[in-house]
Amino acid sequence: MDELAHAWDRHDLPVAAGWELPPPQPRKGRGAVTSPPCRYDRFRAEAADDGWGTLEQDLADPPRLETTLTRDATRSIIAWNDSPDIGFDRSVNPYRGCEHGCIYCYARPSHAQLGLSPGLDFEAKLLFKPEAASLLARELSRPGYRPAPIALGSNTDPYQPVERQLRITRAILEVLSAFNHPCTIVTKSALVIRDLDILASMAERRLVRVCLSVTTLDRRLANVMEPRAATPARRLQAIEALVQAGVPAGVLAAPMIPGLNDAELEGILAAAARAGADAAGYVLVRLPNELKEMFTAWLEAHYPERAAKVLSLIRQTRSGRLNDPRFGSRFTGSGPYAGLLAQRFAAAARKHGLGRPSGGLDASRFRVPARPTGGEDRQLALL
Repeated sequence: MDELAHAWDRHDLPVAAGWELPPPQPRKGRGAVTSPPCRYDRFRAEAADDGWGTLEQDLADPPRLETTLTRDATRSIIAWNDSPDIGFDRSVNPYRGCEHGCIYCYARPSHAQLGLSPGLDFEAKLLFKPEAASLLARELSRPGYRPAPIALGSNTDPYQPVERQLRITRAILEVLSAFNHPCTIVTKSALVIRDLDILASMAERRLVRVCLSVTTLDRRLANVMEPRAATPARRLQAIEALVQAGVPAGVLAAPMIPGLNDAELEGILAAAARAGADAAGYVLVRLPNELKEMFTAWLEAHYPERAAKVLSLIRQTRSGRLNDPRFGSRFTGSGPYAGLLAQRFAAAARKHGLGRPSGGLDASRFRVPARPTGGEDRQLALL
């Protein structure tokens, strides 16, 4: 028994002689091809052949994976940070996990804090915060609160597919509008235009800016890299719709993955400028914790002929590793290849008039409503 426990702890239980685990296979509509175990777990389960010859077939033809929702009973909603790399100090995330399934998402490892896998669990086992709006109203009403832009979408997308039914992000916007509180939104979803009525009103008061993340103009690449996000064309249409409604909108070419989508940088900025974007940004791909293993497996499954080159180029921008978490370089990388990417972005941004956002958001309008009056203030009635 002790020997078996020791083998289990070392993750080296024997398998049938001559049998090898087949390579992981993509699932339709899902981004990750692997589900690494939670890094906080002491024990791990691994597939092993039991002699019946059925495991290989099961792994080659995995069943459909349904999305499940779990209520998040959080008692606070504003997340604070003091990172020197981020241009905001507070954010709100209506959801944990993201059904978009973007393989490169730096937020995936955060699912391990819930005891879940950063792989398929991240995109299929979601937590939602139904009390987010009332919690936000309560926190904004505290006597010592000092307003500054709140970021929506800093960890997971506030407009991922489940938002269509749950409408938590819309409720949050209603509270922010009622308090005249500024916010920024980053999303890959065209669903953002559903809330044009609120966003246009907030834009008139200089309370909101929206940024659409566009990683590629290649629909096929987008389909396997971010399978449940809006198509690139729909994201560009969302920028156009926002601008036409008077809502300032920009584009975020992120992440740029060397050897995979970085050749599209100039094309993405040009297309966004034609759609009416007035600002742009970019981020070099980040692969923290389990993401290194997951991204490698995804490359080998979808782009085996490019995998070695892409990983080599990433290492050239990350001091010889697949990830460099140091402040000051984690978003842009280092070395000649990263430097060239930065130069290309700067040149394209100048060419298309996509500088930094013009005109900041106005926090001076912030007021705690005297009492709820219905309409967009209905969430305050929950206080």
